[in-house]
Amino acid sequence: MVSSVRAVVCLSLWLTVCRVSASHIPVRMNKTIQNLLLHYKISAKEKFNGKPVFSRELLEGKMEEKHIFIGGVLETYEQLIDQMLQQLPEQVAPTSTETKASADASASASASADNVRTDLNFILTKIQRLRRDRYQEQTKLLQGLQNLKKINFKDFVVQSKALWELPWLYEEASSLPHQKEMQRKRRRRRRQTRRGRNPARNMTHN
Repeated sequence: MVSSVRAVVCLSLWLTVCRVSASHIPVRMNKTIQNLLLHYKISAKEKFNGKPVFSRELLEGKMEEKHIFIGGVLETYEQLIDQMLQQLPEQVAPTSTETKASADASASASASADNVRTDLNFILTKIQRLRRDRYQEQTKLLQGLQNLKKINFKDFVVQSKALWELPWLYEEASSLPHQKEMQRKRRRRRRQTRRGRNPARNMTHN
């Protein structure tokens, strides 16, 4: 009973969040997602088991970190939806030996799969367009991070070149926090300068 009540409360909160955060989601896209959820239906207990596919913790960081994380999430969604499309049953032509009931059931299942395929392709196109238009820099960065995983650690040439490149990379890594701090201080000084140039505006705000 307690778990059922908890699931209902979580569902209500989730729907509230969806209503608030859907201002940038086109109506058709939102409706398409709801249609797909009817096909990919799971229990409330499974949906709200405390293990989200994509954690919100990284969205609480700085703007640069959010952009990198969201760029990776969009790329993951592309791969996920591509897999979902592959798992859909392919259209099969009815055979002469099939009964009418069997043929009707096959046709119904095929039509349902076609609808899901159309909806998934629509969502995939929207994600690809958003990633292409708004997250190109993040895509390049993520590709660079993925390339790091492909480095052959056993290769003697790679080992030697990596040691040769280490001094300037170590220098860059060591100076980066200082550069960020200086950048932050410059932004703060610019804000203070702007405030000093507009004393009347400051008095109005006070």
